[in-house]
Amino acid sequence: MDHYVNLIQKALNKLAGVAFLAAGLWAWSEKGVLSDLTKVTGLHGLDPVVLVLMVGIVMFTLGFAGCVGALRENICLLKFFCGAIVFIFLLELAVAVLAFLFQDWVRDRVKEFFENNIKSYRDDIDLQNLIDSLQKINHCCGAQGPDDWDFNIYFNCSSESKSREKCGVPFSCCIPDPAQKVVNTQCGYDVRKKSKSQWDDQIFVKGCILALEAWLPRNIYIVAGVFIAISLLQIFGIFLARTLISDIEAVKAGNAF
Repeated sequence: MDHYVNLIQKALNKLAGVAFLAAGLWAWSEKGVLSDLTKVTGLHGLDPVVLVLMVGIVMFTLGFAGCVGALRENICLLKFFCGAIVFIFLLELAVAVLAFLFQDWVRDRVKEFFENNIKSYRDDIDLQNLIDSLQKINHCCGAQGPDDWDFNIYFNCSSESKSREKCGVPFSCCIPDPAQKVVNTQCGYDVRKKSKSQWDDQIFVKGCILALEAWLPRNIYIVAGVFIAISLLQIFGIFLARTLISDIEAVKAGNAF
């Protein structure tokens, strides 16, 4: 019974990996990246498609190793699968502990990461949608505030800028008007030319780092629940793989006599 459960789990892993890979490659083909791979290195911020592809590759590799290892009773592949799951589990645990112990360092890295992605806001549509979603969901603007949009050449307030979006913010920073049925994508134009006391009426003034820091304590049980669920699935996978390895070794030892 454990053998079939193990096989089903690995097959689902493999299918999920294929789905992630297909989605990532399709997204890249839509953006023309597959025809010009220099676009991958040309983007200074995060391309969300890269994350999708990385998850897909890891899931497909683990699913393939586990599935073929279970079907062919290949101990090497099963040990690779088990070792990889253990490594990922320990890595997650180490990241969680280090993030808790070095909160200031993590905050600085998140700020730096967010600012780099603000610079590339107009360079990639997926990155743009990701930042817009983050700002709309968390009612925030920029890493530490609206002025962080000076890092982007289109929203920069410098006199050299000729952009129509100069000294503004993206529409996702705007406080939504319930009366408007159509999203006003120009609502953030010129808003930072006004005095800061007037910003509160038009845009979110809280930075997204502060918003995320406030979100975490409110949703700590959900975050802990997700982490525990993922950990239990990984431990279950390790247990099934180790059980199958032991069974195969026991059968081979019995056949040797």
